[in-house]
Amino acid sequence: MMIKDDFGLSLSGATQGGLSSYGQAVRELQCFIGDPVNSVDRAIAQDPGFVMGHVFKGYLFGLATEAEATAVARTCHEAALPLAATPRERAHVSALGHLANGRWHQASGILQDIAIDFPLDAVALQVGHQVDFFTGNARMLRDRIARALPSWQTDMPGYHAMLGMQAFGLEEMGEYAQAERLGRSAVEIEPRDGWAQHAVAHVMEMQSRQRDGIAWMRADPEAWTKESFLQVHNWWHLALFHYDLGETGEVLALFDGPIYGTRSTLALNMVDASAILWRLHLGGVDVGERWAKLADNWHKAGAGNYAFNDAHAMMAFVGAGLDAPARILLEAQRDAMRGNDDNVAFTRDVGHPLTLAIKAFGEGNYAETIRLIRPIRAIAHRFGGSHAQRDVIDLTLIEAALRAGDSALAKALTTERSAVRPDSPLSALFSRRAADLSEN
Repeated sequence: MMIKDDFGLSLSGATQGGLSSYGQAVRELQCFIGDPVNSVDRAIAQDPGFVMGHVFKGYLFGLATEAEATAVARTCHEAALPLAATPRERAHVSALGHLANGRWHQASGILQDIAIDFPLDAVALQVGHQVDFFTGNARMLRDRIARALPSWQTDMPGYHAMLGMQAFGLEEMGEYAQAERLGRSAVEIEPRDGWAQHAVAHVMEMQSRQRDGIAWMRADPEAWTKESFLQVHNWWHLALFHYDLGETGEVLALFDGPIYGTRSTLALNMVDASAILWRLHLGGVDVGERWAKLADNWHKAGAGNYAFNDAHAMMAFVGAGLDAPARILLEAQRDAMRGNDDNVAFTRDVGHPLTLAIKAFGEGNYAETIRLIRPIRAIAHRFGGSHAQRDVIDLTLIEAALRAGDSALAKALTTERSAVRPDSPLSALFSRRAADLSEN
């Protein structure tokens, strides 16, 4: 008899022992804790024909946005292809194949269809949600989960993850009150749910509730840091609140400690490190040798695999004053734009012009920075990330306008920002600088 999971979904090739390890891997991913790769490896070792074991491992590596990890995802797909599978599982194998070959949007569509037919397929929902994040698809971040949520009951395992994902999707769509309510509910159910914790932090960031955000993140850091592979990103969110308040010392302390004290070589962690240092760089803060150490790891990581990463690598190269790696990165982007995967559009539409703009800013060519960024602001979501992450684009544009002495543009941009973030001390600082520019 075929094994079924807690939701009645058939799992081809699994035994009870393999299912136990697989279930642990799924739970770990739902909280972003532990080592889901190790857990699913145990499931595969026990049941080599367990098709969803291979698929799940492939998803973990396919979502890493790194070339070496993507190669592992392709190996997992090849291992899954010949195995016995139900139609639902075959759809998962197909989705993994698209993801492993850089066809993010096609993977998204298949995962949507799986969840429409099987709204209790937690893996389809969570992987699809992450694909929506990496493709900047705010509407599907919300609606993919909204479609399935009525099928979930509060006592079902993983219910907290559904609330946390829905909270993040609502936040990205500007529905802040409901997002915060669901995010808090998810954390109450499962305090170790790092994604739900981060969804509430996003709400507070977008509403410029810096003190609330600091209190939220500092209330129980053990819950969202213990064995969490999302903790660097959540520490980054805490740093953003201090940054907006102008508390540079706190930001640097967080960078030197939990954000990049261990100098991670994971792209997702290096993105956060670059993003916070670049914000300080825009404000004229000397961060010393921090750029050089980060740039060294970016240089080893390579480029041209995912445009969002490339832009953050360029921040490090500019900050460290390294021209050769910057040129190599731009050439890798040109190669990427000759490819046949979704990163072609990610790079062409947003990533390449933004990366060029960051380089121009570093060279003091602020007019060129402005020229490159202005056309991409409205479509920046196309290369992934969240509103909070992509805010660095607006910050770079505002600083470029101020430094270029373009008083009219600076006034327009700072007025725009103040309207959206009226309670932000940083907005007020920008407005004062723009006003001083107009007077001079």
